[in-house]
Amino acid sequence: MEKYRDVSPFVIIKSDVTRRSFIYTDRALGALDKSKHQYQQRVLIGSNGDENAAVPVSLLLRDGTSIIGMPSRTAKNPYVIDQIDGKLFLTDQGEIVEEVQYWHKPDYYDKFTSSSTPMWQVASARPQRLDIDPNSYCHFWNKGNGCKFCNINANSAQSEKNCNMSKQLTAQDIYETVKEALKQPGAFTNLKMSSGSILSGAEIFDDEVDMYIEMLQAAGDNFKDKKFPSTIVASAFSEKQLARLYETTGLMTYTSDIEIPNEALFAWICKGKHKEVGYAEWKRRIIRAVDIFGAGNVSSGIVGGCEMAQPHGFASEDAALKAVLEEAEDFASQGVSIVHCVFVPMHGSAFHNQRNPSLEYYVRLAKGLSDLRRKYRLNVDMDNYRKCGNHPDTDLDRGNEF
Repeated sequence: MEKYRDVSPFVIIKSDVTRRSFIYTDRALGALDKSKHQYQQRVLIGSNGDENAAVPVSLLLRDGTSIIGMPSRTAKNPYVIDQIDGKLFLTDQGEIVEEVQYWHKPDYYDKFTSSSTPMWQVASARPQRLDIDPNSYCHFWNKGNGCKFCNINANSAQSEKNCNMSKQLTAQDIYETVKEALKQPGAFTNLKMSSGSILSGAEIFDDEVDMYIEMLQAAGDNFKDKKFPSTIVASAFSEKQLARLYETTGLMTYTSDIEIPNEALFAWICKGKHKEVGYAEWKRRIIRAVDIFGAGNVSSGIVGGCEMAQPHGFASEDAALKAVLEEAEDFASQGVSIVHCVFVPMHGSAFHNQRNPSLEYYVRLAKGLSDLRRKYRLNVDMDNYRKCGNHPDTDLDRGNEF
């Protein structure tokens, strides 16, 4: 914080907590109120062995910055969330770092659709965004071709049975849940849908596009105007597929993650994407989306720091940062904003034993990506701190209006 005075201290804290992970004391878990806070049931390692505990979904800092993540059972140097004198604090080695809050749950969370589906299972909630994930199975994982940093399928014992998970979320469930959520004044400003990649169809991703069209139309039936504040995080669709999406739904913004902004490392880390589409074509499709959605309405996410994974990644942080920002600038110069999440070696992923870079690397990366948006006058409104909260670089974009 002393060295980077031009970077928000809250963003620096967020980046370090994400990269090092965190745990809760029993006092902090006792402060969770199931009647008002968002929570999930998770197995935690406690003094008495494994125990199933209600765990807060996320943390909120005093300025509205979110820290998104679940506590780690394997982190070697985690932060500790503790309750002190009736307040919740982020602590490090016993020292108070910053006050935190748990996310409150929206009004619709305890209600059910007409098919008896709990609405919280249909749409989760970021601070001001509805998140709907109609398909949580990624077909790139078939035959062992999943991205090496990802554990989307490995964490589910039922993953093979869930290939058609989109069938479990119906358009009617989505319509009813969005309708109910909109009854809470001022609660939501955006709707996001994301899905594991679906490779089937006459053209690769056709079935994925059809799924999004059905689900977006169902959500859109709750709005009087055709277009409504919305984004999808999806595969790299062709121009024809993107045009169908834009013309037949209320979709306003589009994200497709390049993941690793380096062609050679992309081929190693994202094996399935490399085999089926390839880096150059994935990038070309993202950039072509600007012709449909407009500059600033298209973004691509990267797993920041994963470019240093060994044995093939960059050996130095300076070399890695230079390469990432050069590629990010090429995207930005063509109207695409690059956003990053902090690489966390996750249990169940091929990279679970990797190490992520230093905190300083993430501070420089966040500042570099935010500076590129200023340089090319790209407003990434759909990924800002109110709507997403997952990207340290977009947390720095407050006040950017072009």
